Amino acid sequence: MPPTAGYCSYYCHDSLPLLSASAAGAPLLLAACNQRPPETADATTPAPPPAVPGPDLMALADSNAAQLLLAYGRQYPGQEVLLQTRLGNMRIRLYDDTPIHTANFLLLSRKGVFDESVFNRVVQSFAIQGGGSERRTIAMRSYRLPPEIRSQHFHKRGALAMARYDGEVNPGKLSSNNDFYIVQGEPMPAAQAQASATRPLTPEQVKTYETLGGTPGLDGQYTVFGEVVEGLDVIDKIANEPVGMDKWPTTDVGIKVKVLK
Repeated sequence: MPPTAGYCSYYCHDSLPLLSASAAGAPLLLAACNQRPPETADATTPAPPPAVPGPDLMALADSNAAQLLLAYGRQYPGQEVLLQTRLGNMRIRLYDDTPIHTANFLLLSRKGVFDESVFNRVVQSFAIQGGGSERRTIAMRSYRLPPEIRSQHFHKRGALAMARYDGEVNPGKLSSNNDFYIVQGEPMPAAQAQASATRPLTPEQVKTYETLGGTPGLDGQYTVFGEVVEGLDVIDKIANEPVGMDKWPTTDVGIKVKVLK
């Protein structure tokens, strides 16, 4: 004969003082009184996060990067990213007329590549370079990007550009896939800006170098594909960090990049 509700209530109540000495038994007693089997922990393995869409980073190479990245950029466009560091954040606008570099930066941001990197070369009054890492866990090939050098984009303070190898090893001025830099620079007289530039400057560009500053000697040599629109002061904070002989900050300035829109 099954126990009545009254029996269960009496039995559980009468047993509570005994169980107070062993908290581990309390859940079993309550389950028995409610006529339910004891609950067990869910042993299922959590589902892995969904894969980030886009080309496999191990499939990208010099020969196919442009084609794959252009297709990716059309399908998954983006205009702004937030670059976060321990010294502050920078909101960066990416240019539409440098579609390969912009798509590449968006892809690596969404894949988490930059989240494993730091600012690895800092030259005060010149530029801060990031994207390097000694602890990368994400597998990727060292592909390069064809240049997208535009006369309307120049190395003013806050410009975002891609680094590259120079000289005979890279006559086509192919960009790195992950080593980027942000210009710090300093204001300079118009004559100095024009003298150091490697290509003719427009009056507006000369005025910008006079008032905002930059590095006109890099114009026409590297692809500029975006600019800092908020957080210019963070560039100075990073540039003021103590560095070693290799220009690597003695205390790492880690990077996190989030695509905003």
